[in-house]
Amino acid sequence: MIIEDLLFCLKSFILGIVEGVTEFLPISSTGHLIVFEDLLQFQGSEQYINTYSYVIQLGAILAVILLYWKKIFATLQNLFPKKKNQVWVRPYEKTGLRFWITLAIACIPGFIGVMLVGDLADAYLFNSVSVSIVLVLGGIAMIFAEKYCNKNKTTAVQQNGKWLYVTTKQALIIGCFQCLSIIPGMSRSASTIIGGWFAGLSTTASAEFSFFLAIPVMLGMSALKLIQLGGFGSMTSIELISLAIGFVVSFLVALVVVKKFIAFLQKKPMTVFAGYRIVFGLFVLILSLFGVVNMAA
Repeated sequence: MIIEDLLFCLKSFILGIVEGVTEFLPISSTGHLIVFEDLLQFQGSEQYINTYSYVIQLGAILAVILLYWKKIFATLQNLFPKKKNQVWVRPYEKTGLRFWITLAIACIPGFIGVMLVGDLADAYLFNSVSVSIVLVLGGIAMIFAEKYCNKNKTTAVQQNGKWLYVTTKQALIIGCFQCLSIIPGMSRSASTIIGGWFAGLSTTASAEFSFFLAIPVMLGMSALKLIQLGGFGSMTSIELISLAIGFVVSFLVALVVVKKFIAFLQKKPMTVFAGYRIVFGLFVLILSLFGVVNMAA
């Protein structure tokens, strides 16, 4: 029993690494978790399995909150503009409130999309075959989008070094593209970065906005799912320990990955991730055809 429990926790440790590495890279964390859970034969109570991915996602999003806390605090500290002798001291301080408004606008299309087709995606697309196909198609889409839409883009999203400055129109475009992430294997990060390119942002600016957008989206989605699933009341002690391991590992790995990802984007194109998606997607499809991973949802 002890060996089985240790093996169970080891699988959670590995999946925590997978989540921390893939959540903010444009390679689909959901797709990778589906595949690796299948390969590891990750099993447990129904409530545990349904809850696991949402808990470790919270670990990853906590890493972003910590890394970008100074910028987040700046938006809250300067939520409303200041006046001195009836003149705005720094006009750009108006963007503190504007920042959160644009985030809210970017969340709306995704919320509507989840309400309309989220259950259908959960029912029919959470399997290795569909994930592998979407990984490949998403990689091809990234190559074309970067080639034709990511030229001479503004980096105004980093203006003033305090918070992102994105227009209402840009936020709406990015929010519409985020709807693509409802499809397992597409990746929320990839969808929003491609949306940022179409909206006129640079790769780095699109990625940073994607990180900020993940905060309300992932917190809200995870909290809603955990409430719907009934929390942790019926889980065993080893399942709770496993959740804690996955959460902590995901948090620590994501801390490193987000820093490295931004540094990478400042020097290299996204083609590397697009190529990885295509290769990994084809690899998973081959595994599915040979029965190594399950083809059914």
